[in-house]
Amino acid sequence: MVRSLAPGFWKGRLVLITGVTGFIGSSLAARLNERGARVVGFARYEGREKKSNFHRLGLKKRIKLIYGELENYSLIRKTVNQYDFKVVYHLAAQAIVRKANQDPLLTFKTNVEGTWNLLESCREKNGAQAIIIASTDKSYGTHEKLPYREDYPLQPDYPYDVSKACADMIARSYYKTYGLPVVVTRFCNIYGPGDLNFSRIIPDTIRSILQGKRPVIRSDGTPERDYLYIDDVTDLYLLLAQRIQETKGIIFNAGHNKPVDVLSLVKMILRLAQRADLKPDIRGKGKLRGEIDRQWLDGSKAKRILGWAPNIGLEKGLRRTMDWYREHLII
Repeated sequence: MVRSLAPGFWKGRLVLITGVTGFIGSSLAARLNERGARVVGFARYEGREKKSNFHRLGLKKRIKLIYGELENYSLIRKTVNQYDFKVVYHLAAQAIVRKANQDPLLTFKTNVEGTWNLLESCREKNGAQAIIIASTDKSYGTHEKLPYREDYPLQPDYPYDVSKACADMIARSYYKTYGLPVVVTRFCNIYGPGDLNFSRIIPDTIRSILQGKRPVIRSDGTPERDYLYIDDVTDLYLLLAQRIQETKGIIFNAGHNKPVDVLSLVKMILRLAQRADLKPDIRGKGKLRGEIDRQWLDGSKAKRILGWAPNIGLEKGLRRTMDWYREHLII
């Protein structure tokens, strides 16, 4: 159940979304646009969105788009100064774990420097009423006791995880030191219609099935994760800004607290697609180096403070996601 403010809250409100051409950013931009918000999106590359969900949703004609790199402080500062943003969503990141392991410098520059550039620009402008910073469950690193709660220490080991933990702590320092209305989110794995990043297990498995191929599992199939449907994510993002007087300075986990191992997830997708004949191709012989093995979240704080909990269960979300890929994926 989601408790929200009056429908008119977003009408005419100026909103900045970094990473707007990404899967989550484009989904959030569409929701805000539907509610009458004036959205300005920040994206790294021109033209990159042409095959993406951003393009399919027709957002290029519906929002103001600014191209550039988060590492370019002068451009970020100019953008924040030019507009009177009331809400800022910082979603942009180098978010692929394998790429982070291969190119840590890019990952640190984008995820860490990009975050402090945005926060410092907002501090100088001092006009935003809500600044939502997307951290991740990976920031926690590895803990023996599960699920992870917001008061667990951050103890990451690998480049992506470390970069997000740094951004997480920097964001909270701007709240504590300067009073910026910052909220930090740590979500579990997000999936749903529009995700064309096929390094992720759900879109890659669905694409393989639609192509009549056996889905590949890079690990030994035992790693455990929780999965959150995109509509639940955007619902919570809207709510965090709407209820900023209750949420600022707080960290929020989000997930079902229902972990599933990779092999079981792939078998579920095969069953829902009625393709049990396509046996999973398990290529890993052990744990994947550079990735956390078991991880899921306690999301009770969001329910206690906001009355929010996920509405879409895994099977229902996977069915909706497969329907989208059947319609939109070019084989």
